[in-house]
Amino acid sequence: MKIIISGGGTGGHVFPAIAIANAIKAIEPKADILFVGAEGKIEMEKVPKAGFPIKGLWISGFHRQLTFRNLLFPVKLMASLIKARSIVKDFKPDVAVGVGGYASGPTLEMATRLGVPALIQEQNSYAGVTNKLLAKKVNKVCVAYDHMDRFFEAEKLVLTGNPVREAITQTEGKRADAITHFGLHNRKHTVFIVGGSLGARTLNNAMEANFDAISNHQDVQFVWQCGKLYYEEFKNKKTAQLPNVHLTQFVDRMDLAYAAADVVISRAGATSISELCLVKKPVILVPSPNVAEDHQTKNAMALVEKTAAILVIDKEAEEKMVTTAIDLLHNHNQKLQLSENIEQLGKKNAAERIAKEVLALIRN
Repeated sequence: MKIIISGGGTGGHVFPAIAIANAIKAIEPKADILFVGAEGKIEMEKVPKAGFPIKGLWISGFHRQLTFRNLLFPVKLMASLIKARSIVKDFKPDVAVGVGGYASGPTLEMATRLGVPALIQEQNSYAGVTNKLLAKKVNKVCVAYDHMDRFFEAEKLVLTGNPVREAITQTEGKRADAITHFGLHNRKHTVFIVGGSLGARTLNNAMEANFDAISNHQDVQFVWQCGKLYYEEFKNKKTAQLPNVHLTQFVDRMDLAYAAADVVISRAGATSISELCLVKKPVILVPSPNVAEDHQTKNAMALVEKTAAILVIDKEAEEKMVTTAIDLLHNHNQKLQLSENIEQLGKKNAAERIAKEVLALIRN
């Protein structure tokens, strides 16, 4: 049984892809899985660490502004299509899986041309360009949100949710360990600010701009994950010196961070939202405006419309983010409502569901 999984570019694509591969292996331990990624991207490091082989394509995204790199795009695309065809012909997969990202386009295009059954996974509430193009050629489309028949043929859709790393969402009974791990005060409210492994400048600037509000609320403590890109810049600023602020560049125990948190402030990437639905925490979403199709705002609105999250837009973060969090901490009924509503949107065992859809394409 041979399976190609293609895509990546960001952790939001790579980690779900690895989760799907692990779920396939759990069902079919002898399955031979090959990843195809983009050269120089995160998958070329993370996939081998997870124990899977990977081949790279010379491919990158098409920039919406006129840039020199766009002149290379047709050349890269043609080279990637040729290499992808060679990989598919040599490996002879029984099924191909696309998880979004630069490499999935050429790989799934060539796999379907060569008659290989295929499945794509769309993580966002607003479908990406690559997946919309591929959807016409694949057999199944696994999605995480309702109403995706706006983009895909209804008969191909399977509502599975997004795969997440299971250990991250196992928070029950871990609050005491979390308080110790982060050096927190057991009797204080806790806000967890997370901008991804690289960090988010907007969230960091908002924390620094609210020194007075944070200083004046010593009953509230902040676990502030600023990201490795920004740690050196922010560690010596005045907000980071406050006794109720715990600055870190990276959180290696997200389960404990979620367990400690009474309120979470986060970007609105698909994987982050899927985790937040499963940990059932009241959340304030600050979508990044710097992503294709503004899909983070659309992800956030899918929750906000169901009273499952609070939205603060990027340009208003310095003014509203911290004060909104402090107000929410002291509103028990609103916290409870948000927690109950976001829990309804959580989809457990998404990786296993997708794995079963993948294997069904082989067995059929």
